[in-house]
Amino acid sequence: MEDVVIQKFEKKIGNHVHKAIAEKVGDKIWIHVNGETLVFDAETTGRRRGKVAGKDAKSNTILAPMPGKITKLFKKLGDVVTVGESVLVMEAMKMEYTLKSNMAGTIKKVAFKELDQVALGALIVEIEPTKET
Repeated sequence: MEDVVIQKFEKKIGNHVHKAIAEKVGDKIWIHVNGETLVFDAETTGRRRGKVAGKDAKSNTILAPMPGKITKLFKKLGDVVTVGESVLVMEAMKMEYTLKSNMAGTIKKVAFKELDQVALGALIVEIEPTKET
């Protein structure tokens, strides 16, 4: 079993309080802030830009950005999605995260149902990209 280190942060900017959670799982650092999840390689030295979890521009999948529970599925098998459209909501560490499609297409696979627990990095949804004519 891997060691997991979790830290919570809170920063007031103007009149708004921003909350963030950082997790180190294996060789990855996951930062959850403002409904987005960023992933960094923990072993990398120097500056390197993180990528949004589950939103690889070349990927047709939505992966679990952290362990948690699927609380709402907005789309089902065969539904059409557009870029940036909400597909599901996950709950983790008492926060909700909306996971969105990073491409236009049709839902090809939904691997979990509402209230299922998912592991970090689990394939949740697969999208068949829209064919360009």
